[in-house]
Amino acid sequence: MRAHPAGPRHAEVLPAAHLGGPAQDLNRLDPAIWPANATRENGVLHLGGIDVRDLAAEHGTPAIVLDEGDFRSRAKAYAEAFAGGDVFYAGKAFLSRGVARWVKEEGLHLDVCTGGELTVALAAGFPPEKIALHGNNKSHAELQKAVENGVGRVVLDSYVEIVRLADIAQKAGKTIKVLVRVTVGVEAHTHEYIATAHEDQKFGFSLSGGEAAEAVARVLRQPGLELVGLHSHIGSQIFDTSGFEVSAHRLVGLLRQIRDEHGVELPELDLGGGLGIAYVDGDTPIEVDVVAKELRRIVETECANAGLPLPRLAVEPGRAIVGPAGVTLYEVGTVKPVEVGTGTRTYVSVDGGMSDNLRTALYDAEYTCVLASRASDAPPMLARVVGRHCESGDVVVKDVWLPSDTVPGDLLAVAATGAYCRSMASNYNHTPRPPVVAVADRAATVLVRRETEDDLMRLDVG
Repeated sequence: MRAHPAGPRHAEVLPAAHLGGPAQDLNRLDPAIWPANATRENGVLHLGGIDVRDLAAEHGTPAIVLDEGDFRSRAKAYAEAFAGGDVFYAGKAFLSRGVARWVKEEGLHLDVCTGGELTVALAAGFPPEKIALHGNNKSHAELQKAVENGVGRVVLDSYVEIVRLADIAQKAGKTIKVLVRVTVGVEAHTHEYIATAHEDQKFGFSLSGGEAAEAVARVLRQPGLELVGLHSHIGSQIFDTSGFEVSAHRLVGLLRQIRDEHGVELPELDLGGGLGIAYVDGDTPIEVDVVAKELRRIVETECANAGLPLPRLAVEPGRAIVGPAGVTLYEVGTVKPVEVGTGTRTYVSVDGGMSDNLRTALYDAEYTCVLASRASDAPPMLARVVGRHCESGDVVVKDVWLPSDTVPGDLLAVAATGAYCRSMASNYNHTPRPPVVAVADRAATVLVRRETEDDLMRLDVG
């Protein structure tokens, strides 16, 4: 069993060697990590041209702030890099009606995983024909809703779902375009909880076991379903394209098998998402134009070798678009030095935690943060930023150098929290979830308002 970084013996050895020494300037904002429109003005962090102290005063803390310009520029870069193909924004990373409108305005498609995400997309006026529905256990009601609203693609994930969707489609007198999700057996170099293409997990149909080929055969026999392509997703937070090369090789092999056995040449190939972003120093994400060029090269080579026409390529970035755009603002509540082993670690407690960012506790995610409400030239201290919840694993940033004059009332800003933080947020300890505030051109717009205790009590009918 893996030991959690906040476990009782972890503190005996300080990770200074792993973390590296403090930066020469603790006030610096690394442009590889922070949003495009994050700046320091008179020492204070500004997001989208707005002083974070003003954002905190108006919207409270914790608050997730989204740089709209950063989001749009990344969406635009994907649309341009994959021109001639389809870019599906992965709504699971973060979705609201406002974000869905940004996605639509930048010309991207959208993938959703539940009826709830589909409801948000439709409420935002997103074109249903540009929506793909994912999920390993889609309910009858969710599939019914997709069919009724004319969703453009359904990614099939089980034999049961094939029959379920075909029955709904036939009763509605419609033919639904579908892709078969293939588990290609690629071990992506990422955390085991976000690697999704190895054989022993819940998603898709196994290629090596023959289930994918069988799924294709079953779909082709269903008059209510039109098989248009194959889908694969090898994992998340990936920094190279080698896994995609293996995946494409195996998927094209299946395309060739389908042609040879059924006389059908499928026109679409979806390689999924999962490309990483920079969370901390040393993370080296690939530029989107490089990714696009490499993925095209891989698919073109494999199809040429197989004697197949080139399918329309699709990808599904979520984190890569919204992750870097997000910053979470917290207020420091306590600062507690603790003597451990060879030195002192200072626990800096903030007014949020695992209820608004579960990723550190869930799969050892790393983040960085800065003192945001002022600049400081105080000596650095090795700190652990922790939340307010009743769990020792309630850690936001495991290890970070902060100015040693950090005190209660200061604002901290944690970078790269746009993806999977608000979407995974909970009401643990009956804590209302934070708002999401978009910033652009010195103006702030609430996308998702802060929950209140009254909101929580409205659900408690007992």
